[in-house]
Amino acid sequence: MAASILMEKVCPCPPIPYLYQKEEPWYHIGVGISIVRQILCNGGRHALGRRRTMIDLLLQKLEESDAAAAAGLIRDEIGKKGKAWEIHLSLFPVAQRVLNPPFINPHLPKMYRICREFHPYLRGGEIPALVMLEINEYARRPKLEKIPRSRLNSPVSFTDLESAIRQGNREKAAAQVYAFQEQKGKKELARRLLLLGSGYLDQSLGHSVSCTAFILLEMMERTDQDPWPTLATLADYFCKGQFHTTPDLPKATAVPPEEVQYQQLLRAASGPGIVNLHHTITRYAVERVRHLLSDSEYSHMIARWIDFMGAKSAKTISLDHPEEREVKDYAHFYRYFSKREEKTILASLAKMVPSEEGRQQIGSYLIKGICDLYQGNYDPHYLTGLASALWVVNHHWNQPAIAINALAQYANYFFSHMIY
Repeated sequence: MAASILMEKVCPCPPIPYLYQKEEPWYHIGVGISIVRQILCNGGRHALGRRRTMIDLLLQKLEESDAAAAAGLIRDEIGKKGKAWEIHLSLFPVAQRVLNPPFINPHLPKMYRICREFHPYLRGGEIPALVMLEINEYARRPKLEKIPRSRLNSPVSFTDLESAIRQGNREKAAAQVYAFQEQKGKKELARRLLLLGSGYLDQSLGHSVSCTAFILLEMMERTDQDPWPTLATLADYFCKGQFHTTPDLPKATAVPPEEVQYQQLLRAASGPGIVNLHHTITRYAVERVRHLLSDSEYSHMIARWIDFMGAKSAKTISLDHPEEREVKDYAHFYRYFSKREEKTILASLAKMVPSEEGRQQIGSYLIKGICDLYQGNYDPHYLTGLASALWVVNHHWNQPAIAINALAQYANYFFSHMIY
């Protein structure tokens, strides 16, 4: 039984020899299988240990805001098959706490989720550049100090959480939001936080819903992760923003007809600058969490979003007589993109909108373009704004005016705010 005893100590696999008596011929075969399995298991465990050590060191360097050391740790690993996305997933606990001063909005935790939205557009070899970009952005920024975890055993109502936020007591709010999700579930917590945030779109430039939505979506997706860092970040954010009172919901509000929603989305995608860009980002966020809301709650969100946009009017982008240059491949596209030839780029992208393959190329080209232009310092809206434009293109490709407006709005923001 020596092999079986050894297996018990070092290997979690069930010892096959235990299934047979020593005098049975199958026993000796079982011993052989167990020894081989032990060797394989230990080798796998050592490999896992090496990966774990690298990831632990990476997270430590991110905590220390040591971007060079973080990049150096993964430089040899990130190009291996599947490794880049594995590294991205491991960043969850630190990414939730990355700050973007002087703003209180959790732009970087939202950006972490946005990278998942980009994943379907990229082939394996294209993912490392995106992950390197996000690692540098997380590393170079300060982190929210860790809020001590405390558990509440008594029932917690959402009114209790609103009260803690009103008091600006983030430790109490963090404990209550954690207890609420344990008692009521993550979906109910997400629904209530989104409705709470809906009352503060003007005050927060939409972030009280858009940041909250994407951060919660990632938390709900990541059942392998402790939700505490996410919930502590949201408690801190809601306290800083003083988002403490859920607005009254109309008892019966119909979802606006599609034609009305199209006109409102065209209005959102009209106009340059950060404020107009957030009109599109906010609608994108609302649509991504629609499954968490009832019809009346979704209608309420749309109404709040329409109010948030104020009185601005829709303005269709004209592509009349642009300098037409057909884009044959990414290298061709990047020549125009790197020179910021906005009209040429928009004319080229507009031709791709009608087909599914073309829309896939739009996403791929733009994501790779912003990664290839990266020189160590980006506004997180370069990624979140792009994600919102791609959402519009994919869901409203058969309304070219809306799709082209969204692409133009994003391109204008990106090119006009680039610092190099």
